[in-house]
Amino acid sequence: MFRTVLMIEKPLVSDDVELVTTLHGEEHVSFVVLIQPRGDQDRLLRALDDVALGELDQAVHEGSEPEDRDTHGPALRALEHSLTMLRETGAEAEGRVIEDHPLDVLTETVERHKADEVIVLTAPHLVEEFFHRDWATRARHKVGVPVLKLFAHTP
Repeated sequence: MFRTVLMIEKPLVSDDVELVTTLHGEEHVSFVVLIQPRGDQDRLLRALDDVALGELDQAVHEGSEPEDRDTHGPALRALEHSLTMLRETGAEAEGRVIEDHPLDVLTETVERHKADEVIVLTAPHLVEEFFHRDWATRARHKVGVPVLKLFAHTP
């Protein structure tokens, strides 16, 4: 069995599930899903990404979201949805919401589950990628297993 740690930012859609469950052909895959809500600390980076991608109305919207919004509840629902979708394909799946220090949690998860790889499934984050601050780039230097970065589909 192939063990994959899957880092996500939002709920998986069917195209994402098909992508990650078919990467290894017919080999059975087990997933440990980690989701970190993108909270207020990322607001500036999200706005800059929106501008870089030409989504100016999204950049303006970033500033109008309340600063004290609950990010844990939506992340937990996104995690449960994603786990259900993975299990419906026959894959084993478990997961958790990351509250802080995502790379420490990722490293510990890879070691504890003896993972074969990490897949970071993310939307494009041009500013973070340019400065090599994105999860995949940072994880490659920390986890000791191959790290694959894939772009998530938009529903």
